[in-house]
Amino acid sequence: MKRRDFLKLGVLGTGGALLGWDGLADAAQQAAKGPFRFPAPVYRTLGRTGLKITVVSFGAMLTPEPEVIRVAFEHGVNYVDTARSYGGGRNEEVVAKALKGIRNRVTVATKINWRSRTKEDIFQSVETSLRALETDTIDVIQLHSLSGRERIFEPETREALLTLRKQGKVRFFGVTTHTNEAEVVNALVDDPERFFDMALVKYNFRSGDEIRKAIARAAQAGIGIVAMKTQAGGYASEALGPISPHQAALKWALSDRNVTAAIPGMRDLAELREDIAVMGMRLTLADSFILRCYGAATASRYCHLCGRCEGSCPRGVAISIVNRSLMYAEAYRSEELARATYDGIPAQASAAACLDCERCVARCVNGLDIAAKMARARELLA
Repeated sequence: MKRRDFLKLGVLGTGGALLGWDGLADAAQQAAKGPFRFPAPVYRTLGRTGLKITVVSFGAMLTPEPEVIRVAFEHGVNYVDTARSYGGGRNEEVVAKALKGIRNRVTVATKINWRSRTKEDIFQSVETSLRALETDTIDVIQLHSLSGRERIFEPETREALLTLRKQGKVRFFGVTTHTNEAEVVNALVDDPERFFDMALVKYNFRSGDEIRKAIARAAQAGIGIVAMKTQAGGYASEALGPISPHQAALKWALSDRNVTAAIPGMRDLAELREDIAVMGMRLTLADSFILRCYGAATASRYCHLCGRCEGSCPRGVAISIVNRSLMYAEAYRSEELARATYDGIPAQASAAACLDCERCVARCVNGLDIAAKMARARELLA
């Protein structure tokens, strides 16, 4: 979108006052200067689980201090998402400190170590999480980072999860997916047993109709949907001046009533305040234009993680995972998370495999320069 078009159509909030770019920026700055008041919690029900959770919940992946999470809990946020692998295995311990004395008020979701495939490995991962979280029960246990339907139907995985639930160690089952999300979500619906209760799905204003329709199917079938990666990377950009796109991106995800909640990652109180303020807000025309500008400004950096390019790569490079690792390094500013994700890629499928090619023949349907992205990954992560 051209800047002059934004100037003509920039609308702030529900007031509907027509503002220029500078007027919109001034209004945003003035709003930020005012005293902050935590909004009243807004809840939706997580599918057939019956759990009523706040529409803006807490993604703890990058949060280094329990005090930030605790403030969120004290102001009504009642769902937190972590994982066995986050923070080198320390993130669950951070969450545990935030839960001290109020465990019964918060729904806790974590993820099985993505390398755990056998019953014994799954049991060990969950037992380790229980100790780290200092709890007797995990409310939502999730299979981590699925990119296809196969894992959903593995008998050994299901047997392990059923045993854990029978023992009272977990309550509900879920999956998470960053790539090929529509296939994963549709598989949950197509499963005759409807074994899994929820899905944590990459979903943002740059997502396509395929995943939107899959989410609608899942919601209709009673499968709860929690949205992650709602900020489309959250890349820094000067295109909007002082205007932040983060609230607009969150509002976009929550404007889909088939989404129960979003779990933006919040490092500090400033990010918590910005994100939690969205509770109860509606997506406005101004938000839509902000997202169009932000999307255009970051298009050369943002990978949709669709994986469609990988079939055109003769070396079988895991391009989407490489790009996700790169996003963690560049946009999330987390070298630890970036390296942990990248190190999980088999050597023959890493960006190092690209060195054997004279030129890159893999093609991105969204126009990303794959060769440049792989070179950048080697520079930062190899």
